[in-house]
Amino acid sequence: MDPSSRLIHVEIHGQRYPIRSGLDPTYVTELAAYVDEKMRLAAKECPAGDTLKIAVLTALNIADEYFRACDDARDRHASLRDRAGDLERMLDLALGLGETKAIAG
Repeated sequence: MDPSSRLIHVEIHGQRYPIRSGLDPTYVTELAAYVDEKMRLAAKECPAGDTLKIAVLTALNIADEYFRACDDARDRHASLRDRAGDLERMLDLALGLGETKAIAG
């Protein structure tokens, strides 16, 4: 057992869970509150659903958010890379290096 881990009690969807973690307890509590809120939203969409069904819907919603955030980050990274390349070419041209690279390349 990791000596830096500690037991943190959180509540999600009316159930209390003991979580053993080395993470900051405030962070773990925030994670649990986020999941709890997502569970509440899923329960509103599926009022007759049992806890397992609500948990699966919640997991799918959180996975969707994660995938979209990854796609957004990838798009931003590509955009920044393209812009940096454009700036590099403009600087090369301004410094007179553009012709040298074109001849050498």
